[in-house]
Amino acid sequence: MKLVEGFDSNYRYVLVAARRARQIQNGARPVLEPHSRKPCRIAEEEIQAGRVKWEIPPAAAVSLEAAAETPAPLVGGDADD
Repeated sequence: MKLVEGFDSNYRYVLVAARRARQIQNGARPVLEPHSRKPCRIAEEEIQAGRVKWEIPPAAAVSLEAAAETPAPLVGGDADD
């Protein structure tokens, strides 16, 4: 799958689109004239037009960096079994 321009991962693109679609479902007005009635498609059109702004909160960015530096804990208990 091709990486969507302006996003660091396709997963983040899906998260942003889903959050915007939920806003539209809950009554938010589209920021452009939609070609569809479906909230997911409207959100996708808004993102492609560059009308949806998003950012990674600083606290989340710090925790992501810390998680990348910390080795994963071992799972399973003692090896003496």
